Amino acid sequence: MKEYKVVNWKMGLTRNNEKLEDTLNQYAREGWILKHIAENTSRIVLERNKNR
Repeated sequence: MKEYKVVNWKMGLTRNNEKLEDTLNQYAREGWILKHIAENTSRIVLERNKNR
């Protein structure tokens, strides 16, 4: 079974790419896999196995 997480990304004025990379890497360490980044909004959808 899968579970999903929706993250609202708050873009700042500086270091956006570095902050996004750090955030995605942190979720990856927790077992989350990136499924989708919405273009016109700041939502990121992550997925992982619920029974891990």
